[in-house]
Amino acid sequence: MLRFLIFITTAVFSLYGCSESKKNQVQKEIAKEEEKEDNFFPVTEYLMGQIAEIRNDGRNPIKKTGEDSIWIKVEDLEKEMSEFLSPVIDSVNMKVLFKESKFLDQTIDAYTFTYDPRQTLPDTMALKNWTVYVDPKKFSVRRVYMVKQRGDSLIQLTWQSDKWCKIVVFKNNDSGNIALQSQTEYTWSY
Repeated sequence: MLRFLIFITTAVFSLYGCSESKKNQVQKEIAKEEEKEDNFFPVTEYLMGQIAEIRNDGRNPIKKTGEDSIWIKVEDLEKEMSEFLSPVIDSVNMKVLFKESKFLDQTIDAYTFTYDPRQTLPDTMALKNWTVYVDPKKFSVRRVYMVKQRGDSLIQLTWQSDKWCKIVVFKNNDSGNIALQSQTEYTWSY
């Protein structure tokens, strides 16, 4: 079962938007994948795929900051999300620094894949952790959550697949407490 879950992380991107015949083909490959080493879910590739789908559909996202809402050009969405597209999150780049924990979370009915540091991260690594939530029935990504540290700011991304994403920035204030600095939401499913 554990190896099956591992395969799900690598197959979700392939299954995303696939026809039933492609899903059957992927299911046939499960047996082959069971003997392979754990692979991290390719988060960056997945987010880029979501952005490409939004662009291909010609949907202009709505950007909401506080009380203000504006339409942004679909071509600008990748630029708006650039903070979370680097470094590339995949097995090749992150396996040395992060470890994967996975389980079926029955309280939210999702496979949860959490990636935390193996040890103290280098100062140059802004990415602190991330989590991928997979629908256990559809084998599709529901949500991606990432945390980055930039100076005294903590930046969180929540990406709700096919619908919206939110970037929340917290900052350490002078008294050592963390305070909300900004919150920006992008919606493309309306």
